[in-house]
Amino acid sequence: MYIASLSFSKFCFLLSLAFCGFLLLLIPVLRPPACQVDLPQPRPQVRPAQTDPSLDVWFLEVSKSLRESQFAKRQEGNREGKSEITRNDVHKRTTDSKDSILKDIFIAVKTTKKYHRSRLELLIQTWISQAKEQTYIFTDGEDVALQIQSGVTLINTNCSAAHTRQALCCKMSVEYDKFIESQKKWFCHVDDDNYMILPSLLQLLSSYHHTQDVYLGRPSLDHPIEAAEKVKSNGMMPVKFWFATGGAGFCISRGLALKMSPWASLGNFISTAEKIRLPDDCTIGYIIGVLLEVPLTHTHLFHSHLENLHTLPTGIVLQQVTLSYGGFEKRKNVVTVIGGFSLAEDPTRFKTVHCLLYPDAGWCPKHKHQQQN
Repeated sequence: MYIASLSFSKFCFLLSLAFCGFLLLLIPVLRPPACQVDLPQPRPQVRPAQTDPSLDVWFLEVSKSLRESQFAKRQEGNREGKSEITRNDVHKRTTDSKDSILKDIFIAVKTTKKYHRSRLELLIQTWISQAKEQTYIFTDGEDVALQIQSGVTLINTNCSAAHTRQALCCKMSVEYDKFIESQKKWFCHVDDDNYMILPSLLQLLSSYHHTQDVYLGRPSLDHPIEAAEKVKSNGMMPVKFWFATGGAGFCISRGLALKMSPWASLGNFISTAEKIRLPDDCTIGYIIGVLLEVPLTHTHLFHSHLENLHTLPTGIVLQQVTLSYGGFEKRKNVVTVIGGFSLAEDPTRFKTVHCLLYPDAGWCPKHKHQQQN
C-alpha cells in the first residue's frame, strides 16, 4: 500500500512539471500585440537662425569650404588655366591691399605760406600728385588759387607764421584733431622739405596693425632727450625719452593716437607742450614715451636735412620712406641719384626721384622725348 502511494505522488509531480512547461510555451502567443510607436526622425539640415551669431559663422565657413571644394574640382582638368587665374588673383589682391592701406593713411604736411611757391608746389607736382585724397596741408594762411589749381586739401590753422615752439605746437595740435576726425587708421606727418616714397610707406605700414601701439620714426639724436617736466606742486621733475624728429617724418597708429587724446586733443597738446617747453615733435615723443610708456620704433627709412644725405647709397634711395634736402653755404645736402635732370635743373633731386618711381609722368624727360618722336 505504501509503494502504491509513492508511485502516485511521483506521477503527480511529473504531471505538474509538464503542465508548467506547457504554460511557458504559451506565454509569447498569449501576449497582447505591442503598440506601434513612431521612432524619432532626423532633423532636416537647415541654416541656423540669425539670432545665434556663432552658428551663422559656422554656416558661412561650411558654405565657403564647399564652394572652394567645388571650385577645385572644376579646375583639375585645366592646370594651365588654373595657374593663370591664380597669378591674376594674387596680383589683384596685392594691388587691392596696397590701395586699401593708402586710403587708410592721413598724411599731414606742415608748411607756412611763404613756402607755398618755393617748396609746396614741388611736392604737389611730385609725390602728392599720387596721394591727393590722403594728403592734408597745414599752413598759416589762405591760398585759394593754389588749392583750386592743385586740388589738394589746404587747411589754414590760423597759427602764427613764426618758426617758434608755440607756432609749431599750434599746427601739430590742429593736425592731431583733424586726423582723429578723419577716422583714418594711420597718422603720418612730414614737413614741406620731405619727399614721401609711397610704395615704401605702404610696405612699412603693412607690417603693423592700426590697433597696435605703433610709433615709427627716426631720432635726430643718438641718445634720449632730457627735459624738465612741470609738476602740480610747481616743481620740476627730470624726464628722459626718445622722440622721432618731425623733419624726417613719423607715423602713429590710430590705436595709439586715441590713447594720446587726454594730452593732445582739443588744444590740450599746446598745454602739454608747455609742461616740458619743447617743440611739437618732442611733445609727441613725451606723450607717447613718458605718459603712455610706449617705446619709439626706430627706423632708418626716414631722413631729414640734418643728415649727410649724400652718404645714402644710391642703390637704396628708392627703398626709403622719406627723403629731404638742405644746404650749408654753397654745398648742397641732397641724395645721390642719376636721372634725366641735372643738379641745376633739380637741386632737391625730388624730380629725379619721382621720375624714377613714376616714369610715365608727363613732365619726365624720357616721357617727353617719346612724345616728340
